[in-house]
Amino acid sequence: MGKPTGFLEFNRELPKDRSPLGRVADYKEFHEHMPEADLKKQGARCMDCGIPFCHTGQLVSGMASGCPIHNLIPEWNDLVYRGLWKEALDRLHKTNNFPEFTGRVCPAPCEGSCVLGMNAPAVTIKNIEVSIIDHGWENGWVVPETPKKRTGKTVAVIGSGPAGLSAAAQLNKAGHLVTVFERADRPGGLLMYGIPNMKLDKKEVVLRRIDLLEKEGVKFVCNTEVGKNLPAETLLKDFDAVILATGATKPRDLPIPGREVKGIHFAMEFLTANTKAVLDSHKNGDFIDATGKDVVVIGGGDTGTDCVGTSMRHGCKSLVQVEILPKPPLERAKDNPWPEWPKTYKMDYGQEEAAAKFGDDPRVYLTTATKFESDAHGHVKAVHTVQVEWTRNDKGQFIPKNVPGTEKVLPAQLVLLAMGFLGPEQPLLESLGIERDPRSNAKAEFEKYTTNNAKVFACGDCRRGQSLVVWAFNEGRGAARECDRYLMGSTDLP
Repeated sequence: MGKPTGFLEFNRELPKDRSPLGRVADYKEFHEHMPEADLKKQGARCMDCGIPFCHTGQLVSGMASGCPIHNLIPEWNDLVYRGLWKEALDRLHKTNNFPEFTGRVCPAPCEGSCVLGMNAPAVTIKNIEVSIIDHGWENGWVVPETPKKRTGKTVAVIGSGPAGLSAAAQLNKAGHLVTVFERADRPGGLLMYGIPNMKLDKKEVVLRRIDLLEKEGVKFVCNTEVGKNLPAETLLKDFDAVILATGATKPRDLPIPGREVKGIHFAMEFLTANTKAVLDSHKNGDFIDATGKDVVVIGGGDTGTDCVGTSMRHGCKSLVQVEILPKPPLERAKDNPWPEWPKTYKMDYGQEEAAAKFGDDPRVYLTTATKFESDAHGHVKAVHTVQVEWTRNDKGQFIPKNVPGTEKVLPAQLVLLAMGFLGPEQPLLESLGIERDPRSNAKAEFEKYTTNNAKVFACGDCRRGQSLVVWAFNEGRGAARECDRYLMGSTDLP
């Protein structure tokens, strides 16, 4: 694939990002575009490697290795190298309903398992992917494709995030009448309100694809929470099948002294209200303002980074991101070999912006919060922290242990909790009588997706727990396949 000697001739290159200090003045996407000639060179680096681990899509050591939706990566890399962009888009769409989403927000486990990555920088798979789909939109190749015939079967999809959208798209292709219910005021779920606009533009990218789905026949019903203002029993009665794709939206809390004081918010409260303000062009009553404040973000994952980037755009006074894990090494550790996901140090966009303004990476590692301190008005004014070391308990499990003498006090008028999610909210599952697994997720076997109610399927984070967008696409497509089989007795969906 690509040029046989391309990986020897061309170095890995990515498009330049807008300058950190310049891009914090707006919410526009921060990636620049790469010239076509340079993209062809990057496609040329894709080796004829025999066994392309990039699209295996398996779990190795509990982490994604390769593409979970099995993108035909070597094929479309080769087509880009040869300048056959429309053919590349056709190959990309065979496995991925929404490459403009994954090409922007996926952490690219495909690159972590790239064979070239064993001894050289991996192929720039993610950037080539997003370039293919953006090229397709620009040239008018992405058009509505309505089903040639309708089956008359009706399916309700609850949740319009990544899993729900991919399930809806596939079921509509099969000819079923699909209605997607979303409790927010706009469709998109996590893609709309969980990811900031500078990473994934809502009007130009998310709503553009949703508009296409509507033209293809998918119906979206917003401001409707099933189990609250629409009885769950109604869906079971009115639809031939139901797909649960509600996500894992129950946030992990931090029950330490002072948690009740004002000014401490879950990350999604902060991010959702900010995106609403961006889209509505005004701040509503839920807006949480970081302007001029000392901000402490607790949690070191992607959501924490998004809180950092958003706070920078507000114009915060200072920013510290507290991470309980150790600082990753610059290169793969011996116990983290290829093709595992490389757990190495990197500065994401939010940390780059904070470092550009405040002089250094805002993250403090091996640190945990022990107490929130309030002022005389009951508002947070400081976060007490301590360093930790990871030791094994009597069961052999690694646990953090506080290190005496390492206590610090961080000034804070805004604290954002970004420590992940515990699972799906339970009322809807209870109202439908859906069995849960030990982690409170909807109980449904992987690749089958059937719950204890034969006409109800579960997929995405509400079934597997908090995970990647690309795993949600995998599960949404899989649930659509099994739902189609249930409705028709057989299926042609992949």
